[in-house]
This record gives sequence, structure tokens and C-alpha cells, in this order.
Amino acid sequence: MLHLPGVSPRTPGHLISAADLTRDDAVLILDTAEEMARVADRPIKKLPTLRGRTVVNLFFEDSTRTRISFEAAAKRLSADVINFSAKGSSVSKGESLKDTALTLEAMGADAVVIRHHASGAPYRLATSGWIDGAVVNAGDGTHEHPTQALLDAFTMRRRLVGADAGIGRDLEGRRITIVGDVLHSRVARSNVHLLHTLGAQVTLVAPPTLVPVGVESWPCEVSYGLDEVLPKSDAVMMLRVQRERMNAAFFPTEREYSRRYGLNGDRMAKMPEHAIVMHPGPMNRGMEITAEVADSDRCTAVEQVANGVSIRMAVLYLLLGGNESAVSNATPARTEETK
Repeated sequence: MLHLPGVSPRTPGHLISAADLTRDDAVLILDTAEEMARVADRPIKKLPTLRGRTVVNLFFEDSTRTRISFEAAAKRLSADVINFSAKGSSVSKGESLKDTALTLEAMGADAVVIRHHASGAPYRLATSGWIDGAVVNAGDGTHEHPTQALLDAFTMRRRLVGADAGIGRDLEGRRITIVGDVLHSRVARSNVHLLHTLGAQVTLVAPPTLVPVGVESWPCEVSYGLDEVLPKSDAVMMLRVQRERMNAAFFPTEREYSRRYGLNGDRMAKMPEHAIVMHPGPMNRGMEITAEVADSDRCTAVEQVANGVSIRMAVLYLLLGGNESAVSNATPARTEETK
């Protein structure tokens, strides 16, 4: 069985941070996701790999697409899935993370996919000894969202290199621009680390007020102007302005933000012909991205959702299933499901 690196060499079997992944780890996940994507194109989409295993989606924050994506991924691998929402549960009555974890352990959870408003909660869960199962970070505070970065990298590799041509390859030499609310974005942090590991050159573009303190230590460049960066970008990722995390005025008006940092048709025309537009969703149409751009063939937002299922299948498979070829299990799955 493959153990992806967790928070430290002493705690294998978790996926907490994109920064923990080596280039070989990341490429293995991307290659495995490519195999999972092929299975998704078949009439019977299930593999028997995780039959008898239990995956718990432990969500302390509202999320639709991430939770459904993990649920679909686990079910396609034939795992039993328990969805645990903090609202309406014992957590809303004051139960601690520790007591919740001990409850899940008593239920026999083999993997816990956790999304939490506090940065560091998945790390705490993985290192506490409260549970023996694998821990997968589905987003913690403004810290990280590693599977989102993986699905973004998977989408870039497919679009910029090719599905088959990309097998075994990274993103060496590709120039990726990430635009918008970097300060509150766990997606930006995970992408910077992972894309750097995969050999890409990353540039962050944002108003000075939305650039985190300490960004100079990140493996990327920072620009405060969008127009000069676009002509040399292979992919431009637009981040959602996270109003729910803002407790101050970070820019004068929405109109001003859109004028300086929004991606419209005129700006998209400045990008190289092969370049793609990405968005982790949900979109604020008319603010960071116009409808014209969001609905264009160059925008991969819908692809990213589909690719998210393949990536999360790959992560759960590698953590819980083993390191043999995923494809070799596809035929038995199809035969069994159609009996």
C-alpha cells in the first residue's frame, strides 16, 4: 500500500498539505486520476477497490461541490460513505473535535475527509492519536485545500500537455497566474506549493491589501498589475472574492476591483491562444470574471468539477487501496457490477 506523506514522516497515510507532496507523489496521483477518469467514461463507473471500507465526510463548514465530489469519489470506489455535518449535530451542542473524532473511530472510520473553519484542524486530527484512519484535508480555514490544487494541476496537464501525453509528466516551464483574493484563499496557497513542486512558474496578482504577510517566502512572484502578466500566461486562475471572510474594506468598491483585477473578454484576448482560464468556484460573475469569459471554451470551471472526482478517487485509492495499477481493477469491477 502506498502511504502518501502526511504532516511529517512519522505520520504517514494522510493528505494534509500540498507542500508535503514530492514531485513523484504528485505525478503518481495525477497519473492515477487519469486512470480513474477513464473508468468514469465507462457504462459501469464503479471499482470494487474499497468495498468494506468506510469514508466519513466530516464538514464543519458549508460546502456543496467539495462534499459531493468526495462522496461520489468514495462511492465509485465502492466504499461506504457517512456524511457528517456540524449543523444539527452534537457539534452544534458544544461537542469538541476530539469527542467527535473518538465517536468516528468507534464507528470504524477508515478515512476522514475533514473541512474545518480553523486552520490546522486536519493536522490536529491526524497527529492527535484520536483516530487510526487516514485524514484528508478538504479545506481548513485560510490554510490549505490540497485536493483542489491537485485537480487544478490535473486540469492544466490535460489541457496544456494532453491526457495521454501527460502521463508521467509534470508542468515544467508552464507559467501560471493566480489572480484575486490571495489573502483569504487556501486554494492559492495549495496551488503555489504544488505547482512549484511540479516545475511551474507561479505569479500572484492581487491588490496590495489582499496579499498575505510573508508572501515573499512563498515560491512564486507577486505582481499588482494584471494586464502585463496575461500575455505570458499559460493558465490564469481567477479566485473568488471571499466576502464572508472579510471584516474590513480591502478595496474601494466592487466596480473598482472588477475594473483592475476582473477578467473580461478584452483581457482574455491578450492571453496566448493556447492559454486557459480557471476558477475553483463558486464564481462571482461580473466581479472577478465576466459571463463572456466564464462561458467561453477556454474556461475550464466545469471540467475542474469533473476532474475533482477523479483526483479524489485517486487520493482515496492510494491511501486506502494500494499501489497496484488502478486500471487492472477496472474489468473485474465491471463484471461484478453487471452480474
